[in-house]
Amino acid sequence: MNFDKYFTMSEADAALYAKTKLDFFGKDEELVCKEIGDGNLNYIFKIDSLSTSKSLIIKQSGPVARISDEFKLSADRNRIEYEILKYQSTLAPGLVPEVYSYDPIMNCTSMEDLSDHVIMRTEMINHKQFKKFADDITTFMVNTLLLTSDVCMEHKAKKELVKNFINPELCEISEDLVYTEPFSDINNRNDIFAPNVEWVKENIYSDEALKLETAKLKFDFMNNAQALVHGDLHTGSIFIKEDSTKVIDPEFAFYGPMGYDIGNVIANLMFALANAQAYEKAEQIKWLEDTIVEVIDLFKEKFSKAWDEKASEYTAKYKGFKEYYLDTVLRDTAAVAGLEGIRRIVGIAHVKDITSIQDGEKRTKAERLCMLASKSFIMNREELKTGKDFLEVIKQTTVKL
Repeated sequence: MNFDKYFTMSEADAALYAKTKLDFFGKDEELVCKEIGDGNLNYIFKIDSLSTSKSLIIKQSGPVARISDEFKLSADRNRIEYEILKYQSTLAPGLVPEVYSYDPIMNCTSMEDLSDHVIMRTEMINHKQFKKFADDITTFMVNTLLLTSDVCMEHKAKKELVKNFINPELCEISEDLVYTEPFSDINNRNDIFAPNVEWVKENIYSDEALKLETAKLKFDFMNNAQALVHGDLHTGSIFIKEDSTKVIDPEFAFYGPMGYDIGNVIANLMFALANAQAYEKAEQIKWLEDTIVEVIDLFKEKFSKAWDEKASEYTAKYKGFKEYYLDTVLRDTAAVAGLEGIRRIVGIAHVKDITSIQDGEKRTKAERLCMLASKSFIMNREELKTGKDFLEVIKQTTVKL
């Protein structure tokens, strides 16, 4: 087996690939492999040596998504992920995994094994807290977003990155699953928890003012090449432990609005908060509320400081422009928090924070909390300027339920 023609690997194939194609393990080492992917798109192989402590991950992209054969995908997303991780490691050192190699024939990337970390979503469902998270994730977002924008980059160099990281197939998934289907179900594949079917029809599908705003936001997503966004920055794309945060899976990356990443983080913290409320975990509730506030406020603080130190565009230094620009980022953050907050309840791709709530009445209430708060995020996005503003939307919605 020469691996000179693409096929979807089995565990045995991936172990053989690691031994014969990668300069990582010794030729005589006995390897074991387990496929550990639980996402919607790719195959993740964890390969360990039985004779040493060495291990690595191989991530392989197929021509269709694991979640459904309806989603035909370009294997170029694996190249994008490899190159993005290499680039992000220079922008935000220590906050992404190390990547070793990319194979354009087998559509796979080999990278650091993060087995000493845990998936953040899983741990938050178990009501664990991570005190460094807000600090780490805001450093990551400021460095990867502001520093890849026209504010700080030479404009022709930035346009080359726009061209290099154009990602039409993955962007189309976001355009459909985030901006369109949750509000209309035009492709008849939304998946709504039975007790909320009629509620969604009345409060989401029939809300023409809401749908108009989502149309505006969709066109902004498609046309605003502001910064190199991760494109799928949720708690399932974050490996974490007490003293370390690693952002993974940037295969949706492209040049888009900065708020797309920040809003995804806020929405997924909201899902975790809804779960903690359902299980009446007071300490977890307090930590998540504080973290939502900190993510917004720390981002603003670090963004302003980085702007002052690294902005290179002459007109960006005009008095008042930084404040105007940051307001637009916060507006987009609120909008995306709302879009993500609805689509993960109504659409095809759910989150375990919500689906793992065993009590049907509590899950129904948690879903409605997320959707109503999300509507407020979208409809009142111009008004949300601080972390407290974002948290108050969720708190006020909770009181009304």
